[in-house]
Amino acid sequence: MQSTPVTILGLGAMGRALATAALDAGYPTTVWNRTPGRDTELVAAGAISAPALADAIAGTGPILAVLLDHASVHDTLDPVADSLAGRQLINLTSTAPDEARELGTWAAAHGIEYLDGGIMAIPEMIGTLGSSILYSGPQEVFDDHRPLLEVFGVAEYFGTDPGLASLYDFALLSSMYIMFAGFAHGAAMVGSAGVSAQSFAARATPWLRAMTASFTGQARFIDSGDYTAATQTMDFNKSALDAISRASRAAGVSPTVLGSVKALIDAQVADGHGPESFARIFEGLRS
Repeated sequence: MQSTPVTILGLGAMGRALATAALDAGYPTTVWNRTPGRDTELVAAGAISAPALADAIAGTGPILAVLLDHASVHDTLDPVADSLAGRQLINLTSTAPDEARELGTWAAAHGIEYLDGGIMAIPEMIGTLGSSILYSGPQEVFDDHRPLLEVFGVAEYFGTDPGLASLYDFALLSSMYIMFAGFAHGAAMVGSAGVSAQSFAARATPWLRAMTASFTGQARFIDSGDYTAATQTMDFNKSALDAISRASRAAGVSPTVLGSVKALIDAQVADGHGPESFARIFEGLRS
């Protein structure tokens, strides 16, 4: 049994996964949820059920907030903020960078040590090698509880700015969502010829995995600001996107997903950057 108790506020799928991992690792775990009835299995596994929020925060050890959103953190903790003075709050609720910074300022005003986290995993992955959680805020809070944080997944510290973890989190998630949307678009295209999404996935997976190897090269263009390209120019990619858009429409597939990329390329070409690298769409995004 670990000696450091932990309190988890919020028992959605992610909160329950974190509580299960803490219990499995031997941490005394108190759980609370606004809506009762979600802690039955956790209590059977050894968790302490807190009937009220005041009971949940009455102990010692870190408090993990795993709530719905930024507003729900305030709705839950504002009424008990004075009782949290001197405590360590680790927020694993999905909050935007500016929201995390606001919570950091709010916590400091109430004498609360605040660490923000971005979970790079789905609930089923918590506690496995594939799970990682990004943290930012006071390093001493991260260091104090790193053994616990490593129970949930690889724990990475990004600095004292409370917003950095969520900035990385949301940037990575944006890449993921666009990739999944691209896969759905491709599956819709081949689906017009009767090809199953599973069959398409078998081809798309190694193709996309291979394409990620080009990220480093794209990053070199972006970091240098020199987009001179010998091959695969913006003009070349415009021609390709124009053709894919026509093929999509012919297959009865909405060009919505491709439309944002095409608009970035079209704007760069219109501004005279056709001979430069595709990576220059970064400048269109930044502006």
